[in-house]
Amino acid sequence: MSNADLPDEDRSAYNDAAVRWALVPAAPVAPMVGSLPTLLTEPRAPGETFVLLVDAQHGASAPLLPRRTYGVVRAASATTHREGTAVALAVQPMEDWRGLWVLRKTAGGWLADVLPPAAATPETGVAGWAGWVPGGQQMLVAREARGQGRYRKSFEVVRLDGLATERVTGDVAALPLFQRWQDPAWKRQTLSRR
Repeated sequence: MSNADLPDEDRSAYNDAAVRWALVPAAPVAPMVGSLPTLLTEPRAPGETFVLLVDAQHGASAPLLPRRTYGVVRAASATTHREGTAVALAVQPMEDWRGLWVLRKTAGGWLADVLPPAAATPETGVAGWAGWVPGGQQMLVAREARGQGRYRKSFEVVRLDGLATERVTGDVAALPLFQRWQDPAWKRQTLSRR
């Protein structure tokens, strides 16, 4: 049975079961390759986690970008763009809500933005990275959200500079960039395509 086969009132439970990063153990930090950034996490006060963006020249004591959260950091979800200009990370600040942190390099340094599960405030939802488009300007995002009594699933091409959605559809087959550049591991593991 797929999510599309479920009545609206059961889709929320299905989505709750789909939080795959909760079950994936964090991988050991990969060795630095050139100047490609990676993420380190450090627990601090109870419930508090620091996420540190580091590279070969910037270690934990002087990171490229430090971020603090009281949400659950899904470290196994971290993925770095091959150009090294962006990193995506799933962070779950509430039980039924998982956003996508997008850390990106700009002329003024590194910035972090959060891509929520929906443009309007959802009651529950997930925003997930689905792939990088070569060139360092776009990424692929899958979002599922429930709000105001409605369930919505979308597949999007998002610009990294500003996180504006360029193209969006409910059918992944309608986006050629999604068809070509979706990450094979995402495609294999996601429940969004079902």
